Amino acid sequence: MNTLGTLFRVTSFGESHGYGVGCVIDGCPPGILVNLHDLQKEMDRRRATSSRHTPRQEPDRVDVLSGVFEGKTSGAPIVCLIQNVMVDSSTYDEFRYVPRPSHADFPRHIKYHGYADYRGGGRFSGRITAGFVAAGYFARKVLKDIPVRASIAEIGGLPPEKMDLSELQGDSLGGIIKCTVHNLPVGLGEPIFDTVEGELAKALFAIPGVKGIEFGTGFELARMKGSEANDQFCMEGEKIHTLTNHSGGILGGMTSGMILTFRVAVKPTPSISLPQKSVDLRTLEEKSITIEGRHDPCIAFRAVPVVEAVTAIVLADLWLRKGGDVGDFAGTEREDR
Repeated sequence: MNTLGTLFRVTSFGESHGYGVGCVIDGCPPGILVNLHDLQKEMDRRRATSSRHTPRQEPDRVDVLSGVFEGKTSGAPIVCLIQNVMVDSSTYDEFRYVPRPSHADFPRHIKYHGYADYRGGGRFSGRITAGFVAAGYFARKVLKDIPVRASIAEIGGLPPEKMDLSELQGDSLGGIIKCTVHNLPVGLGEPIFDTVEGELAKALFAIPGVKGIEFGTGFELARMKGSEANDQFCMEGEKIHTLTNHSGGILGGMTSGMILTFRVAVKPTPSISLPQKSVDLRTLEEKSITIEGRHDPCIAFRAVPVVEAVTAIVLADLWLRKGGDVGDFAGTEREDR
């Protein structure tokens, strides 16, 4: 439901216009050095800071309420809270019973019998991903020498540098995010139902707006011959590599030692200021609506650090499930007493 992971467990909480959002992390090994300034820098990467983003520019200051003592993780649950400061709920009253197209409004209203907080999307808002990023910081500390990097591959079918969002005139665009992970050991992932792809997909689909994921060459593999698609093995020095990486660093649901690579499709922001059709859930009458307020013209930009964060969370959990410890990565910032 609201918890991800087996050993490195992250529980997400909060709603868009409530007091705040955040996370509780269980299972983070003790003794990891924590730099709160670096944690805040990760939070700032997700913040709205330009015309590409929503005018709702939250400070996203993160308060670590427990689990860190004398600058290191203590082994206790880590609680991170990010208060909601720039809240304006005035534009949402008209949508309490009139679901916005392509939002979670309609199924949420039915599932929770109208009791859920609808303001700003409530629990289903992209705002909750601030807690994901906070948890991702601690996951990265477990994966010290395993860099997780994501970037925008395209926006609206074009390279991001060629897209001018100011020309949208109230509309929005989607995008594709590419993520790569280097230096993974061979054999992360569990058989059948806990594969690397399965665990990553479950986590990545928790990011609001994500509608598709492909690993390696992905769907294009269906158009290739086996002789083209197979990643043949070779030796590079004393290490086994593959000549290609169509599988994206995953074989049989386990990491192969090659670069883990996947792409994430993010849909256009559903909140647009153009007229759209909806239905009043009280009267069942159709009506035209126009969504006002503060919304991103393209949510893919701010999803980049979120993709990195949830990827790190999943891989940290799989590493600990494999029997690894933080100290097993050379150079990890940990002090044993």
